[in-house]
Amino acid sequence: MTAKTRIVLSSDHAAIGLRQTIAAHLATLGFEPVDIGPTTSESTPYPQHGEAAARRVASGDCALGIILCGTGQGIMMAANKVKGIRCGVCSDTFSARMIREHNDANMLSLGARILGDALALEIVTAFVTARFEGGRHATRVEMISALES
Repeated sequence: MTAKTRIVLSSDHAAIGLRQTIAAHLATLGFEPVDIGPTTSESTPYPQHGEAAARRVASGDCALGIILCGTGQGIMMAANKVKGIRCGVCSDTFSARMIREHNDANMLSLGARILGDALALEIVTAFVTARFEGGRHATRVEMISALES
């Protein structure tokens, strides 16, 4: 598979089960999940996992990233500190589709303590199947990217 089909996944200890469920779901959709852990339920800091996944996306090794923690908020904040990352927390399919179509988001963050598995998989599907629309949205994404300079 190519980087275009590779999706990196990472989480903290609160979201290991849901992350593994999402990885299996991505494989059924034809993507190559790149699960970078963690693998044990020992407490682990979400910033290091958000950063690690974000660096895989920013480098081009993976096309997209999906990260998880209890609420999705903390790990998203860490990922967004990496240059070139546009990550949003979503709890519904509409928002997941819109952050791809309008904001060219390259990472999705989910709250494992917020979402049930079925809804999480619907959100993931909406995110990975949506495409950036470009046009007037491209100018806005360029403005966001300029803030990193």
